[in-house]
Amino acid sequence: MTKLEQLLSQYAAYHLDHKNIITHFIGIPLIVFSLICLTARAGAVVSGFEVTLAMVILTASVIYYLSLDKIFGLIMLAVYVLAYPLAYIVAQWSMAAWLSASIGIFIVGWIFQFVGHFYEKKKPAFMDDVIGLAIGPLFVLAEMVFMLGFRKDIEQRMLEEARKQRAMMDQKVKEPVNV
Repeated sequence: MTKLEQLLSQYAAYHLDHKNIITHFIGIPLIVFSLICLTARAGAVVSGFEVTLAMVILTASVIYYLSLDKIFGLIMLAVYVLAYPLAYIVAQWSMAAWLSASIGIFIVGWIFQFVGHFYEKKKPAFMDDVIGLAIGPLFVLAEMVFMLGFRKDIEQRMLEEARKQRAMMDQKVKEPVNV
């Protein structure tokens, strides 16, 4: 099993309910977009070119995603290239409008996340492992690719392992705690 499959499986173990996955299709992009908006306002001019904190974070995340999988990394790069200009426009609004929009989008995104986890009856993955915050966007992308009929071999291995991990998580909940 590749590192990508391990990380997706670990994340998927908390996301086996289709209602939860659907809410993540809305929540995670909203959260990521809001974070790009928030960080696109901070920056510096380097050799006549403005470099924002958002660019640095997005570049680092794309490098990480590319290290896990070239195809998913390139698709994520394309998504970020499309999202960044809009986020940069939001970052240029007045302070009040920028903060209100960015924080509002962030809150709405998290509402969708928590509604999904209500259906799942599991806490978000990042509560057990902070890497879930970085894997969430990749998981949503992977789920979209799987729904389109691509990379089904990865999906099959991911789901098989996720179900095993979920069964172990559920078993731990049922075991009595000895003090």
